[in-house]
Amino acid sequence: MADKSKIEMVKQLLETATANLASAKQALTDLLGVQFDDVAGKAVHLKAEGNVIEGVFDGQYMLDKDGKKYPVPANYASKSKLVVGDVLKLTIQDDGSFIFKQIGPVDRRKLLGTLVYENDEYKVVAGGKSYAVLLASVTYFKLTPGDQVTILVPESNEDAHWAAIENAVIQPEG
Repeated sequence: MADKSKIEMVKQLLETATANLASAKQALTDLLGVQFDDVAGKAVHLKAEGNVIEGVFDGQYMLDKDGKKYPVPANYASKSKLVVGDVLKLTIQDDGSFIFKQIGPVDRRKLLGTLVYENDEYKVVAGGKSYAVLLASVTYFKLTPGDQVTILVPESNEDAHWAAIENAVIQPEG
């Protein structure tokens, strides 16, 4: 009789463990968006490799805590509308690839300005000040000097010399 109750207890424990395992598998499926059997394959791609460095965007480069400069691709900075002071994470892959990610945007303010070309670079004059802008943004929006644009500048940094072009004000063709 004692053996029969022990067997019954072990069966209940196994049923509970099986139910818990099924719940855990479902939770992983819900979290990762893939079936449990695919988790190992997905985890391989999520594994961070290489060196991870955090720094601050200065308008063209990411500066780390030691002042070392890392060039931020202009297309990424333009597309992400990075402004001076944004915190970035740089992962340097084992093959030497750079992967940037914005992890701490600063507060921004918007200004309406006019695109100008002076001293071999594009700038936007807004709020009585001239801000350098990335050529990638100018070409993306197909801008020419004299066009009106909306720019983003850091709210707390009055000395910032760089701005991100948020959008272009398109004039109707006439």
